[in-house]
Amino acid sequence: MAVHALTGFSVVSLLSFGYLSWNWTNPNQVEYEPVLDGKDKGSPLTPRKPPHIIFILTDDQGFHDVGYHGSDIRTPTLDKLAAEGVKLENYYIQPICTPSRSQLITGRYQIHTGLQHSIIRPRQPNCLPLDQVTLPQKLQEAGYATHMVGKWHLGFYKRECLPTRRGFDTYFGSLTGSVDYYTYDSCDGPGMCGYDLHEGEGVAWGRGGKYSTHLYTQRVRKILAAHDPRRPVFIFLSFQAVHTPLQSPKEYLHQYRDVANVARRRYAAMVSVVDEAVRNVTYALRKYGFYRDSVLVFSTDNGGQPFAGGSNWPLRGRKGTYWEGGIRGVGFVHSPLLRRRRRVSRALVHITDWYPTLVALAGATCRPATGWTGVHPLRRLEAADGRPGLRRLDPAADAGRLPGSWWDLERRTQAARKSVWLFNVTGDPYERYDQADQRPDVVRELLARLAHYNRTAIPVRYPAEDPRANPN
Repeated sequence: MAVHALTGFSVVSLLSFGYLSWNWTNPNQVEYEPVLDGKDKGSPLTPRKPPHIIFILTDDQGFHDVGYHGSDIRTPTLDKLAAEGVKLENYYIQPICTPSRSQLITGRYQIHTGLQHSIIRPRQPNCLPLDQVTLPQKLQEAGYATHMVGKWHLGFYKRECLPTRRGFDTYFGSLTGSVDYYTYDSCDGPGMCGYDLHEGEGVAWGRGGKYSTHLYTQRVRKILAAHDPRRPVFIFLSFQAVHTPLQSPKEYLHQYRDVANVARRRYAAMVSVVDEAVRNVTYALRKYGFYRDSVLVFSTDNGGQPFAGGSNWPLRGRKGTYWEGGIRGVGFVHSPLLRRRRRVSRALVHITDWYPTLVALAGATCRPATGWTGVHPLRRLEAADGRPGLRRLDPAADAGRLPGSWWDLERRTQAARKSVWLFNVTGDPYERYDQADQRPDVVRELLARLAHYNRTAIPVRYPAEDPRANPN
């Protein structure tokens, strides 16, 4: 069954609409204020020409791990950019890497691409479905130069899956989900390790020793230095940071020497490196003549992992769960083109929304197809089997007594066999008060809604590992 999609959905509407009510008769519809185009004098964003688009994605950065959310981690650049732009304080992503990235790149929910099971493992012959028209492909059609720097994690088992075959003119980064920040070794089990730093469709040998956040930032600066600012450019900077392994240059650790938890100390230093990297990118935008006509989007891909130094306080849960701590992300838009700056938006926004938003902003057409989405449904029900959220966990307070099994900890903290909770996440964003027993009518209605969405899902793409993937 085809689901509703918005056409002409742009940053204008993203930053000005108000979600009013939910129409249960339409599979994916949210009522909103009329969409304005970039030429409207009353619109908050009036570009003189297709703007340069810089999309910065961090990995596993927790909701609490940015200065303007009250963190102990220092992020002066992110704080300043967000304060001068629009903070997205009702912004949702997916709980793990591959699903979020696939939804950003295709504008489709993972149930409509077959990537709803988990991440793409390094040895799986699997990748983003080749029939999907990607965001960079649409921007290429609109005349953009397109570049990707950083973590891909959308499959690489054949050349057709590589970023350069999915809409990017150039690519420099790692294809798997977790690599060493200095050596670029990537392991998928004991003895199953290989070198994962690629340029274009080849291996970028000889780059070991350079910290990946610095290396990726340097590449972005080179791209800007060599590009003619009269032609619009799309740069997708997908940091490996702050995903494990927890590695940081020593000079960034000193400012967090008083943090008792070693994991939190290293994690905080890694976030500070990212903050500095964003400062260097924005400096390059100014230096090479891009800034005045640019739109910068900052987003994390999922919630933080407390066992690896992250914090989602005061939200419940962590990376890998569907509690707010797993799927409510740090996000903001910064642009000199915004006419209404320095504000906070509490409009409901999902990572799938960026596809139609940016395509429309670029002046390209967005033709909806079966299963294509661009609006996140009102999400009040969390239904899962054996996936309840963690107790509130302060990494510093839990130093030295972390459990061996994350899932066992989660199961022990909840009533036995319970699998359905109901929360009013507007009035109870910390998910403290389960209303499932008090409102069985809402539970039935939302379970029926989930069943409806499930009927639109395509089969899971999760093939067995292929022994030919052994790097040796």
